[in-house]
Amino acid sequence: MNIIVNILAMTVPFSVALLLASIGEMFNQRSGVFNLGCEGIMSMGAFVGMLVPFLAGHGGAVANGYNYLGLLLAAAVGALMGLFFGVIVVTFRAPQGIAGIGLQMFGVGTAGTLFRHFVGGTQSIPGMPSTPIPLLSDIPVIGRIFFSHNIIVYLAFIFVPVAWYILMKTSWGLKVRAVGTHPRAADSMGINVNRTRYEALALGGALAGLAGAYLSVCQIKMFSDDLIAGRGFIAVALVYFGHWKPVRIMLGALLFSFAQTIQYNVQGLGINIPYEFFVMLPYVVVVVVLAFTSRNQTTSPAALGKPFNREIRT
Repeated sequence: MNIIVNILAMTVPFSVALLLASIGEMFNQRSGVFNLGCEGIMSMGAFVGMLVPFLAGHGGAVANGYNYLGLLLAAAVGALMGLFFGVIVVTFRAPQGIAGIGLQMFGVGTAGTLFRHFVGGTQSIPGMPSTPIPLLSDIPVIGRIFFSHNIIVYLAFIFVPVAWYILMKTSWGLKVRAVGTHPRAADSMGINVNRTRYEALALGGALAGLAGAYLSVCQIKMFSDDLIAGRGFIAVALVYFGHWKPVRIMLGALLFSFAQTIQYNVQGLGINIPYEFFVMLPYVVVVVVLAFTSRNQTTSPAALGKPFNREIRT
């Protein structure tokens, strides 16, 4: 029973980085832009988020303030990288897949280079402390699983219904869905297609940067070149798994994180199975689930991956 509670209690915070990044990628794809550079944005966010409290070097409440500053700056850097990607694929209409891979390489390489220049080697930081919710955290089992984490965990899950409301119930969300489905019709109705895609890319980039900073500031509490470990690509896959819907994406993030936490806990039991099997388990789960859920993708944005040029009818 105790190991099950341990797994579930780890699953919730472990899913946050994937949840934020995949919700951000959902906004990108809903606007018609496919961004494989999420991994690079997360790497830059992780570096910037960790650098601020590391350079500050204070403890206590002061350090926590620098943690928040690091998270905000990471989101800002992510938004800028999203806009930079927009220049390439929206304005210059470069192939989105190739440009995304380039952004991924640029972000990972730049983060690693800056890390070695400003930090030099592996360094830990105090990081974001846990903030148990009074009374709720005292509930047996449930309190430990859901209400004993840091504040970013709570905000990330609150953002799921907020993202749904933004996408489905606001005029801006309607614009995003319109330019991702029928951009020419949206243009004829007076919607600025390129500007809307830029806005979606800025939001998606900010969430990806925040996701990376969550890893370095709130979860791992350090930075390394392989910190993101493919989570950016998993986030892209989770958007397909969740059929571009925030709640389903959240369930996918929890599923992947559940498999990941099983890996950590089972390795500690000393079971006579090569540990590499458990390391690959979360990624195998994603591949298998996608294989069974990708048969019907009629809900995908019709203009996904297609550049818009109002001068050319396609």
